[in-house]
Amino acid sequence: MAIKYKSVNVGLVFMAFLLSAGCMVVPGAHIDSSVGAKSNEVGLLDKILGEPFDEVDDLSGKITTHLITPSLLSNLRSVEPSAQINVELQKKMDSYSYVIGVGDVLNIIVWDHPELTIPAGQFRSAGESGSVVHHDGTIFYPYIGSLKVAGVTVGEARKMIASSLARFIESPQVEVSVAAFLSQRAFVTGAVTSPLAVPITNVPTTLIDALNASGGLSSDADWRSVTLTSVTELGTRKRNLDLYALYQMGDMSQNLLLTHNDIIHVPRNDALKVFVMGDVIKPQTQRIDRNGLSLAEAINNVGGINEMTSDASGIFVLRASDEADMVADVFQLDASQAGMLILSTQFELKPLDIVYVTSAPVARWNKVISSILPTINSAYFANRILNASE
Repeated sequence: MAIKYKSVNVGLVFMAFLLSAGCMVVPGAHIDSSVGAKSNEVGLLDKILGEPFDEVDDLSGKITTHLITPSLLSNLRSVEPSAQINVELQKKMDSYSYVIGVGDVLNIIVWDHPELTIPAGQFRSAGESGSVVHHDGTIFYPYIGSLKVAGVTVGEARKMIASSLARFIESPQVEVSVAAFLSQRAFVTGAVTSPLAVPITNVPTTLIDALNASGGLSSDADWRSVTLTSVTELGTRKRNLDLYALYQMGDMSQNLLLTHNDIIHVPRNDALKVFVMGDVIKPQTQRIDRNGLSLAEAINNVGGINEMTSDASGIFVLRASDEADMVADVFQLDASQAGMLILSTQFELKPLDIVYVTSAPVARWNKVISSILPTINSAYFANRILNASE
């Protein structure tokens, strides 16, 4: 006995599948191009990240959206570094005095008393024949004996020696200088031409001096994430410095006076990346160099947007928020008007930004149809086979 099958209506199968498609992940999922103009809507998160996040956490109040406009760019430029002098640094340099430390070599001269003056000699430098500051911070000098000089300035050491010699010499004229600076140094590490230890001398040593001594930054250096680690009485202190602001913008507030055991570290720019994805010709990861990267450059580097299928009004930049209670900032550029496209040349990207170009509604519909077409075909042929068997 032949088994009879009921006929399957392909039209019903197609409609049922379309209804169920709303619960599926559709190829070419997009960010709604209207989010920039509706930043206060309660359902904004659904437009940006989709419904699955509703079950995990309500992020609708943790995302801030901005339209890229001339006023926004003006506000962003207002917080960029600019040329300025460093008054605090100048004050420190004007009052700077070198402090003698263990390992330094002192050159001591007592005028009119050659027997007390350590001669340099024809073939010996002052550094080789001077008075070395021992591990306990003292030097030995005739008539005086052991004298602690570590932790005092050269001027203070001169007064101490003159006062001690006054018991034996009437009005001694004493000159003290550091023949070899060996007790203190700062370190330059990371992406520089020649990492090295820079001696701290009687001439104030600044950040720029140390970097110049190291041969400058290498081609793969991250200019904006330099760190200066210092040891203070309150413990270790770490400061972030922006060499782009210093060298390119003239912001001298980034230049600091170095002290003993300071460590300047210049990281590589491996982490300075942005991600360009969505409806562009060739989605890829790009690296930000020392000159920065604008939104226009990022899109141009991937071959531009796909003019046939992309939605020019939906160019987004997703950026992690600096505020502790916020998740992200979303910037939208509406480039459907040619005049607005010029704004992309002025919008500077930051490391780990995501540039996303949405697809036009027709293109998204075509992607949906392409994804379900195999199923429709299968249902159609199944219907024909079942009908033929009746």
